[in-house]
Amino acid sequence: MKVSLFATCLVDMFHSHVGKEAVELLEYLGCEVDFPESQVCCGQPAFNSGYVRDSKEAMKKMMDAFAGAEYVVGLSGSCAYMFHEYVNVFKGDPVWEPKAKALANKTYEFTEFIVDVLKVDDVGACLNGRATYHTSCHMTRLLGVKEAPMKLLNNVKGLEFVDLPNKEQCCGFGGTFSVKMGQISEQMVDEKVQHVDETEADYLIGADCGCLMNIGGRMGRVGNPVKVMHIAEVLNHRREG
Repeated sequence: MKVSLFATCLVDMFHSHVGKEAVELLEYLGCEVDFPESQVCCGQPAFNSGYVRDSKEAMKKMMDAFAGAEYVVGLSGSCAYMFHEYVNVFKGDPVWEPKAKALANKTYEFTEFIVDVLKVDDVGACLNGRATYHTSCHMTRLLGVKEAPMKLLNNVKGLEFVDLPNKEQCCGFGGTFSVKMGQISEQMVDEKVQHVDETEADYLIGADCGCLMNIGGRMGRVGNPVKVMHIAEVLNHRREG
């Protein structure tokens, strides 16, 4: 099965190790992985800020970049959902609407692809410790991916999983929201950090680097020792066999 990796900007620029972990795991699961080098930003920051016309150029570049892909696997539920949003953005366009639909139909979030397409819910991962999971807003509420991460994490050997209190609440990142509404964002992430503390977890796991950067950054500033990990790092940790 051929997979084209949609790394996202944050993985590409700040968390390249997450991309490497994801590629290793996908190859372990039998996938042939490529990385279209012409991929750029999906256009979401500009789109969410109201600059729809300006964001279209980035969207077109992404549709062209992944035109030949069999499956597109994204390392962020938020960015993966943006590919589905392209269909609405280019609705009625005789050239780009069909391309947008084609891209949306073959795009999956990382854990969604493993569970729903590869039909795997145990990747043989092993990580000792106590962990909690942050459910990012776009991935759960818009993309609708809720069960896949839990199925995979529940099969990680040695991992004691604790539910995060008020897990449905936003961490305060929200892309450009955290820039425009910094003081409100700070209060939101402080509340999220408090809930992480309540779990007494060793690890905070998530599937979106934007959220993890926001929560992890705040925990670092206040001296919180909880280790932040993208779910790809966890699932590729000490695989058996």
